[in-house]
Amino acid sequence: MKNKIYLCIIAILIPLTILSFKKVEDKLEVKDELYVRLKLNDEIITLPINDYLIGVVAQEMPASFNDEAIKAQIIASRTFALYQLQYKDYLTTGDQAYITMEQMKQKWDNEFDTYYNKIKNLVEETEDLVLTYDNELIKSYYYAMSNGLTEDSLIVFNEDLPYINVVDSSYDNSSINKFLTEIKISKEDFCNKLNISCDSINITNRELDDSNRVLSITINNKVFKGTEIRSLLGLRSTDFSITIDDNVTITTKGYGHGVGMSQYGANGMANDNKTYDEILKHFYQNIEITKYNV
Repeated sequence: MKNKIYLCIIAILIPLTILSFKKVEDKLEVKDELYVRLKLNDEIITLPINDYLIGVVAQEMPASFNDEAIKAQIIASRTFALYQLQYKDYLTTGDQAYITMEQMKQKWDNEFDTYYNKIKNLVEETEDLVLTYDNELIKSYYYAMSNGLTEDSLIVFNEDLPYINVVDSSYDNSSINKFLTEIKISKEDFCNKLNISCDSINITNRELDDSNRVLSITINNKVFKGTEIRSLLGLRSTDFSITIDDNVTITTKGYGHGVGMSQYGANGMANDNKTYDEILKHFYQNIEITKYNV
């Protein structure tokens, strides 16, 4: 009889023990394995962080990139995710892009096995590595391609992050077909998007910041921030110039907000035999690369 009672108690306690592992405020840890919660297609799912990182890197960086650049991306993505989870219950694809395995198969087709295993192995090689500043996780912003220099976080995100400053990223211009792009739009469309009169278009006071991006610009006596123009016109970056003739021609350099690590810059550094830690310590200053303490 006593044995039956003990078995009943054990049967009750086992599921409770399992549940106790699964509920942790900002992250989930089961037997030393880190899990994250992700909102995907209006559903919140729980998955191992390594699986999450494979889905992030598969979407965020070309899988054909140099291994060292992908390692840098993995560590930056892991850090960014864990930083966010200090303040929220789950991640979204607005925090970092993410695709499922089925979407990877569609994206890579016959190269799925090659690219999936490549990223999976690199995730495992960099297991638990994160970026810290003053023993705290950093907000490891990254983007596609710089204009040759990175941007100050204060200008774009109004955050004075001590580990993100303007640094050289000249590799971006070495072999990228779309480093320099040009678009043409009608004057009417241009004026409507900026909510200005189209009787004439006068551009003055184009002020640049330390990274040669547009800090502010005056159009028809209306002052715009460079970030505002980029958003209103859907530009690739805030390094832009505007020419007015029959239409409006806008030329941009780079792609993205410019804060933190340039992905194409990282790949250029990797192709020049720089290691992932050299890449990360270039784009994020005075940081440490350490094992995350779960």
